[in-house]
Amino acid sequence: MHVIYRLGLLMLSCFCIVSCKTNGKSSSSNVEDVDQDLSASKGKPNIIYILADDLGYGDLSVMGQEKFTTPNIDKLAAKGMLFTQHYSGSTVCAPSRSALMTGMHTGHTVVRGNYEIQPEGQYPIPDETYTIAEFLKEAGYTTGAFGKWGLGYPGSEGDPNFQGFDTFYGFNCQRIGHNYYPYHLWSNQDSIVLPGNSGQNRGDYAPSLIHEKTLQFIEENKDRPFFAYVPTIIPHAELVVPDEIHKQYSGKFEPEKPYKGVDSGPSYKNGGYASQPEPHAAFVGMVRLLDKHVGEIVEKVEELGIADNTIIIFTSDNGPHKEGGADPDYFNSNGNLKGYKRDLYEGGIRVPMVIKWPNVIKEGVETAHVSAFWDVFPTLVDLLGGDKIEDLDGVSFLPTLLGEEAKQKEHKYLYWEFHELGGRQAVRMGDWKGVKYNVLRNPEAKIELYNLANDIGEEHNIAEDHPEIVAEMEKILKEARTPSEVFTFGKS
Repeated sequence: MHVIYRLGLLMLSCFCIVSCKTNGKSSSSNVEDVDQDLSASKGKPNIIYILADDLGYGDLSVMGQEKFTTPNIDKLAAKGMLFTQHYSGSTVCAPSRSALMTGMHTGHTVVRGNYEIQPEGQYPIPDETYTIAEFLKEAGYTTGAFGKWGLGYPGSEGDPNFQGFDTFYGFNCQRIGHNYYPYHLWSNQDSIVLPGNSGQNRGDYAPSLIHEKTLQFIEENKDRPFFAYVPTIIPHAELVVPDEIHKQYSGKFEPEKPYKGVDSGPSYKNGGYASQPEPHAAFVGMVRLLDKHVGEIVEKVEELGIADNTIIIFTSDNGPHKEGGADPDYFNSNGNLKGYKRDLYEGGIRVPMVIKWPNVIKEGVETAHVSAFWDVFPTLVDLLGGDKIEDLDGVSFLPTLLGEEAKQKEHKYLYWEFHELGGRQAVRMGDWKGVKYNVLRNPEAKIELYNLANDIGEEHNIAEDHPEIVAEMEKILKEARTPSEVFTFGKS
């Protein structure tokens, strides 16, 4: 299907015709002109989207973390905009990324859960699914992904090279991404063996190798518009950091709770988490390394003279985990939120998001605009003056970025579903939050209702006091999703 995109290129008035995959969707030409003020000195802005893995809402010092600091991410927030009511696509990895890539929530996006494909990889996004990367590639961007993919095993339709990314380097498989000293990584279609990690050796720390490729991509594409998607594996699962970093924090976060993990056997470096005598110190070292990587990305675009025309986004894919020795309660990783990874309470899905764009986004701004991963796609379409893509669940938050809150459209509701642990659903509608657990084990399970305006910790279930709100949410839970043959939910 051919779709005509009016690429405003931030009002450079350039028109082009592109061919795209739209998953049966049509496009309509009803996008308003992008603010003329953006066009004076800027072409297509470079876009760097950094996605932390299982970083909690309270794991940044700018969000209240007191046991350690994240100075580079804090500086990013000081120079940009901090979203305090931003939500991930899901409460686990693959569906969260699918919501980001497709602009659809977990009631509509193709990948709605973690689904293993042996020997390596996850259930793939089909070829006909239209992704952010494909849109940007057709808009003239060079596209690269660096880190953990999880949306299609190597060579499948969902392989990043077949979903709009010119370059991929990192972990294709989420399971293998549990391990920081893997036997191999993927460079496009090539499996790159890491000799330093043979046997039980720990010579090649994967996040550092991936980070080097990220910086290389930015430098090689400094003279053309690029999209760098950076889904790091830090600080997920295995709590391991290079010795020279770990020793900086060793003994400083007592009492430690040694973790006995997998140090040999078939799951060693194949999904099992390594033992860690000092999980607290390792976690701090990992987050500090993540912060260092963010700082080096910022430094690189400044060094190349492209900072003013580069949008940098930082966020996390879901709430903090409790695996491999992780101890989110010790670090108060959720701040005052309830729940963890795999929960649909706020702690499982509310994540920090920081966006910096010099001379466009005001510095040091904080916004309470309610947004989610599936808003990123329509925001970029809006930003580039592209024609509206039908059937996306997202709402562009470009007006918020531009300080034009009066023009900002709001969601009627946000919706999530989770297919493990008996099945879970959640809805946010204004300040109201509805959560339903055990929906598969007990189809008649009742909604828990919270008012986030005065109960951000979701401590007081007031469903009995507001039957009309509960009834409206029950209707949303039934209507917000389409059936999936793979990710079945009840009888769908």
